[in-house]
Amino acid sequence: MPDTPDNEPRPGGAARGADITTEHPVVVLGGGPAGLTAAYLLAKRGQPVVVLESTDMLGGIARTEVRDGYRFDLGGHRFFTKVKEVDDLWHEIMKEDFLKRPRQSRIYWNDKFLEYPLEGMDVIKKLGLVELSRCMASYLWAQVKPKGREDTFEEWVSNRFGKRLYNHFFKTYTEKLWGVPTNEIRAEWAAQRIKGLSFFSAARAAFFGNKGNKIKSLISEFNYPRYGPGQMWEQMAKEIAEHGGEIRLNAPVTRLVTDGSGRVTEVVAGEQTLTPSYVISSLPLRTTVGIASPEAPAEVRDAARGLRYREFLTVLLVIEDEDLFPDNWIYIHQPGVRVLRIQNFKSWSPYMVPEGSRDAAIGMEYFCFEGDELWNMDDDRLVKMAAAEIEKLNLSQAAKVKFGFVARVHKAYPIYDEKYAERVSTIRRWLESDMTNLTQVGRNGLHRYNNSDHSMLTAMRAVDNILLGTNHDIWSVNVESVYHEEIHDSENPYAKDPEPPAMAGPLASEN
Repeated sequence: MPDTPDNEPRPGGAARGADITTEHPVVVLGGGPAGLTAAYLLAKRGQPVVVLESTDMLGGIARTEVRDGYRFDLGGHRFFTKVKEVDDLWHEIMKEDFLKRPRQSRIYWNDKFLEYPLEGMDVIKKLGLVELSRCMASYLWAQVKPKGREDTFEEWVSNRFGKRLYNHFFKTYTEKLWGVPTNEIRAEWAAQRIKGLSFFSAARAAFFGNKGNKIKSLISEFNYPRYGPGQMWEQMAKEIAEHGGEIRLNAPVTRLVTDGSGRVTEVVAGEQTLTPSYVISSLPLRTTVGIASPEAPAEVRDAARGLRYREFLTVLLVIEDEDLFPDNWIYIHQPGVRVLRIQNFKSWSPYMVPEGSRDAAIGMEYFCFEGDELWNMDDDRLVKMAAAEIEKLNLSQAAKVKFGFVARVHKAYPIYDEKYAERVSTIRRWLESDMTNLTQVGRNGLHRYNNSDHSMLTAMRAVDNILLGTNHDIWSVNVESVYHEEIHDSENPYAKDPEPPAMAGPLASEN
């Protein structure tokens, strides 16, 4: 991973952690993958560390929800990485409970499963010759007609694939993912996104040949904790405690006090006040700015207010005596339903359901903005909607749903809008001058779409900087996002930046 040139221990760097004492521990803000990794490595090296987690669960957006013996992995978390030290840590923690699992995901369209990446013969069979001929005619017309304006995603895609393929495979999924019509998504984003490994390039190859441009193959298997990702965080927490570290749940941080010399001198969480030697924070940048005392400068607060996020919620259902599909998850490209993706947790690990159970445990994923109509919908209504949609998709019957509940994931996806980099830079400069003993890590801590492995890597680098005196640039870890299967580019998809209701709220309004 990229680091600054000065990433070796500095002279005398071994003494960097000398000021860490029981009275002045390292305080870790947030009990997600990044925060727990930092605490585990510190505790393992004999350093006093306290983790403050605002909720009653560990793992953040990678947590495992449990109901009546059924386990649910929010979003589905494959443990696959090209970073050896992260992979080694995973195996160190999980040992024999780290299972090797097969990977399968398909596209669900028009009540049919399509292989992913698309396979030409499979598509021909599922589309049928009549519709395939219409798609071919639409494609050929797009190749010969004048292109005209290409300001929007809809125009850019239609000009290259034809209107019919656009309507079948591009429009519905993209609109559900981003929450706006495709004529409000920028053509430049389409040009950046539709390349390399993606559904779109696979579709073109399946129908019209690949012209020598090889599509990268998807990984065929991945590691996975026997009882879901939550098992890793539980085991990590156990070992933190065994090494003398402390984890405090239901302890939301309400104030970061600085002394005017550029250091955080107090961390306040409700009635608790800690005096840290160092702070490692996975709090969203917006929150870090909002809880600073004294108050951050106006330009920093304005930058924090401008950071945008896309949320998602999962309706978790147990369906009686059903085996809906063998895939880990399926992408829903079918119009007429709001669900974007469906997870099948028994396919992630057979231990995600009670022993001997024939039931299916699934997650119906819906993308939204915090505060919008879907986000604010009553849980009972959401469960009924999801049950109705699983029936509408002809995957099961609503009457077979034994029970369901809703898990909302705040700030799941940092949005890379036109000014996000400028805003993050403003906040970073302030942090590096006013909070020199605080390091931001993780996805929301850096406002970057990191998977768990790179979130954990940022924590590893932060611990090295504290204990070894290295000078790793935490902000540069995974800056390219080079290997993600589902690329989240640094291009802004929105023609007009969205104004989610939550943006108007206080900076430190995190749950």
